[in-house]
Amino acid sequence: MKIVVDAMGGDFAPQAVVEGVVMAVNDMDVDVVLVGIEDRIQEELDKHTYPREKIEVVHASEVVNMDEPAITPLRKKRDSSIAQGIKLLKDSQYDAFISAGNTGAVVAASTITLGMLKGVERPGIGLVIPTLKKFSFLIDVGANADPKPNHLFQSALMAEVYAREILGLDNPSVGLLNIGEEATKGTDFIKETHRLMTERLPNFQGNIEASEIFTGRCDCIIADGFVGNVVIKVSESLMEASAALLRREIKKSPVAMFGAALMKSRLQQIKRYADYTEYGGAPLLGVNGIVMISHGRSSPKAVRNAIRAAKREIDHNILNILLKEIGIQ
Repeated sequence: MKIVVDAMGGDFAPQAVVEGVVMAVNDMDVDVVLVGIEDRIQEELDKHTYPREKIEVVHASEVVNMDEPAITPLRKKRDSSIAQGIKLLKDSQYDAFISAGNTGAVVAASTITLGMLKGVERPGIGLVIPTLKKFSFLIDVGANADPKPNHLFQSALMAEVYAREILGLDNPSVGLLNIGEEATKGTDFIKETHRLMTERLPNFQGNIEASEIFTGRCDCIIADGFVGNVVIKVSESLMEASAALLRREIKKSPVAMFGAALMKSRLQQIKRYADYTEYGGAPLLGVNGIVMISHGRSSPKAVRNAIRAAKREIDHNILNILLKEIGIQ
């Protein structure tokens, strides 16, 4: 099993990426190909101890910055770590690609270079989110900001497969994110999507409001990429703000500090449950290859867990299952 990793992607690359890769090859039965500026990658690798045969370096002279257009690796920087890494994935000896770099560039390069799975017109970025019950799968969180109803229907089909095969959820339920539960609520686009899902998805539970996202009411939550991305960014900032407020208020009282000390293990468990680094990355579903998109602020732990998540998709043969089940719709 060979997983290709963009060594130059993310706010802390290549240091955090290389460290995370070293953690992965020391912990898992996986080989990694690091793509990027060879001298900088090797400089970081020399700081670590790892099985040398499990990490290969492929030189790519250019880096796609976070503020550059999505088409950059296709038109201007064809020797970037994103362009070359995804190009490697077309070769059958490589099994997955991971990047914490420019999300739009990864989506565009994956779509054009790898092509789409039969039965899928647009890709979707899915994300495993913690809920009061266990987990839900939210799609799309940023790949397709202006979809058609049929694109969301296809995302729902992919989400069902992912939730069943990767998350182990039996007969996963599907909900459509909307401003109200009634079928008459929302834009014409949402109403048409609701009609389509009602007719063609046996496990469709109807509309789900934003207040229910983290209750675990639905196993799969479907949204367009604009709304889904806003949901994730707001949720992430709320968690960070809540944690900061909690720390600030606790420090004001010796009694509260003593109570927090007693609760330390439970508070750490809650933090771990909500920590995006535990989940590693978000799968880009619909393209003809296993592509994992990680947070731009990914730490070594997040990179390591993104590799673990990609390995799980490979082990479960998720690409062929998607092709088989979605292609017949």
